[in-house]
Amino acid sequence: MPDPSSSLHLAVALDGAGWHPAAWREPDARPAELLTARYWHDQVAEAERGLLDFVTLEDSLGPQSSLPGGPDERTDQVRGRLDAVLTAARIAPLTRHIGLVPVVIATHTEPFHIAKAIATLDYASVGRAGVQVRVAARPDEAAHFGRRSFPPLRIEDLDGPLRQLYEDLFDEAGDYVEVVRRLWDSWEDDAEIRDAATGRFVDRDKLHYIDFAGRWFSVKGPSITPRPPQGQPVVAALAHAPIPFRLVGRAADLGFVTPFDEREAADIVAAVRAEQAGAGRGDGYVGVFADLVVFLDDTAAAAQARKNRLDERAGAAFTSDAHVFVGTPTELADLLESWRAAGLAGFRLRPAALPHDLRQITHGLVPELRRRGLFRAAYESSTLRGLLGLPRPANRYAEVSS
Repeated sequence: MPDPSSSLHLAVALDGAGWHPAAWREPDARPAELLTARYWHDQVAEAERGLLDFVTLEDSLGPQSSLPGGPDERTDQVRGRLDAVLTAARIAPLTRHIGLVPVVIATHTEPFHIAKAIATLDYASVGRAGVQVRVAARPDEAAHFGRRSFPPLRIEDLDGPLRQLYEDLFDEAGDYVEVVRRLWDSWEDDAEIRDAATGRFVDRDKLHYIDFAGRWFSVKGPSITPRPPQGQPVVAALAHAPIPFRLVGRAADLGFVTPFDEREAADIVAAVRAEQAGAGRGDGYVGVFADLVVFLDDTAAAAQARKNRLDERAGAAFTSDAHVFVGTPTELADLLESWRAAGLAGFRLRPAALPHDLRQITHGLVPELRRRGLFRAAYESSTLRGLLGLPRPANRYAEVSS
């Protein structure tokens, strides 16, 4: 397990022109380039210049919306996006150190397909791939596939008659991750012989059926993609409540959580640790990262004025599932240092507007954290697992067969 006294981990969540719905109208925004590889490479390259651990790339199966349950029909906000996994694969050869963690939707995709896609991303990035697993219960998204349907759901339903549906969705995601992990292990590390003299390319005895049979999936295996460079790419999930906390504790390496103060952060960390222990993973590493939306400027007044301007353009004050920080990079460093005492491994920052807030992170926050001895001065590993302090895991099937 990584040393808890080591420097904190820092990531950014990239989405469109930024997390504020009016960010695309800022003078330095690039709305005409949102569907280009150059745009996404530039954002990730800036994060890499700041020595951040990884970026996450948002994705969904329906257009972005201001409503949680379905489309909002708005035309004044960014709508439409590129596929996150394919975007990460396009960027991978153009970067050298930073981790690439695209979002995938477990509810309507097949674990076999995602296992080989993320394994391929790990090869393309030479060991810097991860995946953020998300569930989807919107009726309009289900209608794209025609295999299942959902009633309109609200966050209040977590404690109502539809609670079982939520539990099933997250339990399904847990099995999804288990299938993916087994598929990554279905080839032993030395299964490929590549001996031209003898004509043997692969050792068939080192490819394994995973034989997973559960409520939602029945997968034979093996994968068609050899074991990824990291062995197991990093798995992450966003969690707001006890049901998704269980997914993080049971199946993930990283959990992105949304506390609004240090005390709530400590309570959430304790809840995730309890779920981790309940799943028999108490000796393993599950890094809990707090999400924050950030509006950063050289003065707190300038940051607040910019948020006010964006809110006016959007026609409403910005709100989020995560804590919204408005201030200077130094003030943000104070908050991160304080919240870290709650047991958080790191933070995933959501820049309100790109590129402005990302540059404030890399040019303002990172140097301040470094002055405090809380952040790295250089990349110290070539893999995402290495950056997070995670060892390369042994292959479960190789252990059985040895």
